[in-house]
Amino acid sequence: MVDFKRIGTLALIIIATFAIIIVSSPTILKGIHLGLDLKGGFEILYEVKPLEEGQVITKDTLRETAYSLERRANVTKVAEPEILPEGTDRIRVRLAGVEDQEQVRDIMKKPAVLTFRSNVGCEDPTDFCTVELKGSDFKEGGASREFDPTTNQPIVSIELKDASKFYDVTQKLTGNVLAIYLDEEQLSIPAVNYPIGGGQATITGNFTNAEAEELAGIINSGSLPVQLEEIYTQSVGATLGQLSLEQTIRAGIMGTAVILLFMLAIYRVPGIIASITLITYIWMLLLVFYWMNATLTLPGIAALVLGIGMAVDANIITYERIREEMRSGKSMLSSLRAGSKNSWSTIFDANVTTILAGIVLYFMGTGAIQGFAITLIFSILVSILTNVFFSRWLLYLLIKSGWLKKPSSFGVKEAEIREL
Repeated sequence: MVDFKRIGTLALIIIATFAIIIVSSPTILKGIHLGLDLKGGFEILYEVKPLEEGQVITKDTLRETAYSLERRANVTKVAEPEILPEGTDRIRVRLAGVEDQEQVRDIMKKPAVLTFRSNVGCEDPTDFCTVELKGSDFKEGGASREFDPTTNQPIVSIELKDASKFYDVTQKLTGNVLAIYLDEEQLSIPAVNYPIGGGQATITGNFTNAEAEELAGIINSGSLPVQLEEIYTQSVGATLGQLSLEQTIRAGIMGTAVILLFMLAIYRVPGIIASITLITYIWMLLLVFYWMNATLTLPGIAALVLGIGMAVDANIITYERIREEMRSGKSMLSSLRAGSKNSWSTIFDANVTTILAGIVLYFMGTGAIQGFAITLIFSILVSILTNVFFSRWLLYLLIKSGWLKKPSSFGVKEAEIREL
């Protein structure tokens, strides 16, 4: 007897799934950031070297230098710059969608200049033309975010190398202000209330935690005596990036179509279920990229396609186990339960070993290899949700509905079935 309630539930789930996919896909695709190999741009690997003899390049040095480079990139109006420290003395810069690459590279090469300025001697009192202190006057890593013990408001604590110089400057500017500039961008205008001795001071204002952290980072990056040397450069034109994207999408669609046709031809009705869950898998993985605000690159797409293959493999293992149980003479429902149970350990082992390999690649690799690894890991996790649990749930509803009665709907011939 056919259970139309379960058939209706199954149909409603499938319709709702595809409706969500169709409605949300344009927003997801539009919101995914493309890497420079798909959008065009360039990548530079810098080696960070000390300017002063005996200076040690630390992780804090790399982090603050990377932060300084990021502010430089933001000045050029580059969207979503990727600037990451690597190893002990390197920084990788990826800038996608850059039209004038040479101009941006020239800007990135120039060190950001941090200055503390006053309006003493300036024609316009609102102009700050006199440089009183430079970034090199501050101790490396001497700026930090703290909290006012009275008001509990975020403040910035600073420490200078020459206490007497700082005292002279603050004595001269008592009752005035000392504006903080990064290049020609004004960051803050703290007031000087009294002469400050000892080389330590605090900058107060209506800072949020993030603003205080940012200002401290800028002061630290402005006092870093380092030089950057280009040791690797890769440039991708916008036209070439667009061509790569179009060819990759075309190849992905063709490959997916062949896989779907294969599943339909070999596994019949379960192949339809596999096709539904495979489409859901692709949409869900893109949704994860969208939520993570991740950047999609060619290696990332390669990992996604590999994930599609592994997702199909999970369905094939499950369906073959189910068909084996059906050939032994069991009912469809018993075959589903036994086949799903017997296939789980194989699927689990295969996916766990691949995830472990992805973790090793992520922590041992850099750049594109890390992108490949993280995409592969997420693709496997999403595959387990869609092509194992979701697929089995849909197949369970279909079999429990009583609509499928012939083994041929699973691609099993009557002559292959053995009596129990």
